Amino acid sequence: MAHQPSTDWREVIAPNDEERYAQYAEQFSEMQRRKSAKYGNGRALHRKQILGLPAKLEVLSGLPEYAQAGLFAQAREYQALVRLSNGGSAVAPDKVPDIRGFSFKVLGIHGASALGGETDSQDFLLINREVFGMKGSKEFAGLVKAAEQGPSGLLKHFIREEGLFKAFPKIKNLQASMQKPFHGFAAHTFFSSAPIACGKYAARVRLVPDKNNGAPAVSNENWTADILARLEKSSLSYALQLQFFVNETLTPIEDASVNWEEKNSPYTTVGKLTLPRLDEWAAEREQIQEHTEKGIFDPWCALAEHRPLGDVMRARKVVYYQSQKNRA
Repeated sequence: MAHQPSTDWREVIAPNDEERYAQYAEQFSEMQRRKSAKYGNGRALHRKQILGLPAKLEVLSGLPEYAQAGLFAQAREYQALVRLSNGGSAVAPDKVPDIRGFSFKVLGIHGASALGGETDSQDFLLINREVFGMKGSKEFAGLVKAAEQGPSGLLKHFIREEGLFKAFPKIKNLQASMQKPFHGFAAHTFFSSAPIACGKYAARVRLVPDKNNGAPAVSNENWTADILARLEKSSLSYALQLQFFVNETLTPIEDASVNWEEKNSPYTTVGKLTLPRLDEWAAEREQIQEHTEKGIFDPWCALAEHRPLGDVMRARKVVYYQSQKNRA
C-alpha cells in the first residue's frame, strides 16, 4: 500500500563531512587533470557530450499540495537547455557500456538559490539508473578511484572493502549493472537517484519518455545520430515526475543504495519536457553545442526550495565546484 508524503525527513551530517568532501574533490580533480591532458579540457565525469539541445518545460496545473513548491508552485512554461552525455571520465565510443546522463537547465527562474543569494535557473541531473547503487559518497569515490586502475584495481578495492569471498560477487554485480541494456535517450527513463527538497517535502525526480518518441534504439554505435534522426521527423516529449519521501525506512535520505519502491511512493507527474524538431533550431546547432559543453550543469544550481539532500548530493556540491574551477 502506498504511503502519504511526509515532511518528517532529515539529513544526518557527520562532523568530518567537510574534510571528506575536500579529499574527494582533490581525488576527482587529479583524475580530471589526467584526462584533460589526454582529451582536452573537460569535466571530471560525464566528459563526453552526446548532444546539446534546446527544450521547453511545461509545469502542469492542478498539482497536489505537496508538489506545489518552487518551480512547481504554479503552471507555466519555461525555456530549457539539455545536455546528453556518457558518464565516464574518458571519451569512449558510444557502444562502450556506461552510465548515460540526461541533464537539463530550466531558464527564466527568479528566486532564492540553494547556494545563497539569487538564481535564475534550476538544474536537474538524471542518469539511466533508478538507484545510485552505493550507500554514500565514500563508496562511490573509492569505486571510481579503483575503476581507473582497471579490473585488477577493482578486485583489490573490493577485497580490501568486502573481503575475498564477497569481492567476486561484487564485481559480477557491477559488471551486470553496466551491461544492462540502454534503449537510447529518446526511449529510456532517467532518474535523479538521490533526493532534492520540494518545499517542506523531499522527493526524487524521474523523466519518462512518451511512447510517441518511438521504439528503443536498435544500435548503440552513435547516440547523437539516433536522437537527431528522430528529431528530423518530430519533437520528443518526456513526463517530469516526482516521487516523495514517506518514511526513513522505505525512502531514506542518506542511504543512496536503497531504492524508493514505487509501490510505497508512487510518482506524481508535475510537468512535460519537450525537445523541438530539428528544423526549429538547426541554424543554431553549433552555438548550442558549444554553450552546453562550456556551461555548468550542477544539482546545486537550484532554487532553495529544491535544495539537494543527502550525503551524495552534499559531496557533489564540493566536487562539482572544483571541476568547474578546473574548466575555468
